[in-house]
Amino acid sequence: MIIVDTDVLIEIFDKNSEKGNLALKKLESSGEDIAITSITLHEILFGHYKYKKKVNDILQINTIAFDKNDAELSAKIEYDLEKKGKIISRTDTMIAAITLNRKAKIYTFNKKHFQKIKQLTLFD
Repeated sequence: MIIVDTDVLIEIFDKNSEKGNLALKKLESSGEDIAITSITLHEILFGHYKYKKKVNDILQINTIAFDKNDAELSAKIEYDLEKKGKIISRTDTMIAAITLNRKAKIYTFNKKHFQKIKQLTLFD
């Protein structure tokens, strides 16, 4: 399974984005199940309300909820990174935890943040 991060979805929804078109083709040709997290859904819908962007297709994508196991793992990831002075956003640790707990890969253009989480597999 591939979990798609917010930055990739933004590019895909931008019909004029070559980067988004390539990302969509890459996902389609992967042959893997595609999903987003409830955190990503929130971020995309916030942008919809704030910037009046059309994202109706987002509701068709399989969405994985953030649960207690994800909360425990994301808190541990955030704590461990903070101890090492490697700070990333809380939402990124939450998305990473969902991805790790589902044994999935994350597709993101924000590799700099997610590479700090050594257990995480990035989709390239």
